[in-house]
Amino acid sequence: MNTTTSLVNHQVRLASRPVGEATRANWQFTTEPVPDAAQLADGEVLVKTLALSLDPAMRGWMNEGKSYIPPVGIGEVMRAGGIGVVVASKHPGFRPGEQVSAGLGVQEYARIGAAEAKRFGLFRIDPRLGTATQWLNVLGMPGMTGYFGLLDVGAPSAGETVVVSGAAGAVGQTVGQLAKIKGCRVVGIAGGPAKCEWVVHELGFDACIDYKAGPVRDGLKQHAPGGVDIYFDNVGGEILDAVLARINRKARIVICGAISQYNNTTPVQGPKNYLSLLVNRARMEGMVVFDYADRYPIAVAELAGYLKDGRMKSKEDVVEGGVAAFPETLARLFSGQNFGKLVLQVAHA
Repeated sequence: MNTTTSLVNHQVRLASRPVGEATRANWQFTTEPVPDAAQLADGEVLVKTLALSLDPAMRGWMNEGKSYIPPVGIGEVMRAGGIGVVVASKHPGFRPGEQVSAGLGVQEYARIGAAEAKRFGLFRIDPRLGTATQWLNVLGMPGMTGYFGLLDVGAPSAGETVVVSGAAGAVGQTVGQLAKIKGCRVVGIAGGPAKCEWVVHELGFDACIDYKAGPVRDGLKQHAPGGVDIYFDNVGGEILDAVLARINRKARIVICGAISQYNNTTPVQGPKNYLSLLVNRARMEGMVVFDYADRYPIAVAELAGYLKDGRMKSKEDVVEGGVAAFPETLARLFSGQNFGKLVLQVAHA
């Protein structure tokens, strides 16, 4: 291969913990030399980043405190999943030219050791099953989240009514389409007429409530008159309360995320209508996708089949600009500017 020692790796590191929304001031932009093949230790892989997944969970990773995953340390490269191409390898399982998925971080090149390969989720992707951006969406972490959150935690049965917030986002689009495939009535909640029209006419949802156009509770009365059996929550806050007021007996509420609360500078708003769980003998359960890592291949195989036969679509909102554009691109998630799975294009294969 060509030597890489003359190449520079541009990185984005966490400089300070944000209070409220993250801004460019919270990031440090650094460079370091890219090692060449001879500098790799046995078992190491050098990956060139092609595209990065930008997810609401990133905001939580910036905060100090105990969570399901350690926070990003001050001075560390910002954590991010991505798709890349192997440019050098001393690992027997990976060869130059292969496309891989891994926790690459917000940087142009990632040097992954043998011990880190499992922790970073390093695996080859099959381009025959989907494009690189689809491997960050339906075939990636958002798709795995939707698949296991709906099927394992939500446990849907044909004929039930499923409501999903953030319906036009990465997780929401998978949840809604999968629920339809499983025979459910699906009502999405999204912001703006364009997103609502898309989830109904393109993804096949039965209805969509535009939370920007009026009270969600009124939309639920109209589109889920028989009540809600499963609510897949990506936003929290007032919308969660509105749905709790409409749940049926033995309903399941899947707590996946709460993007409406992530930039709060005041305490997180908890559900006021939680006693509806008692009255309706319902349950509310949180889910973290990493708990299902050993079963990802099962989900990928099923979802790839739906993509191939046309029963499922995968929409990505791809932003060019490389790692330098990371701060402003991440902010799009919290302003609702993204339409589909938000992806930052770092390089092209």
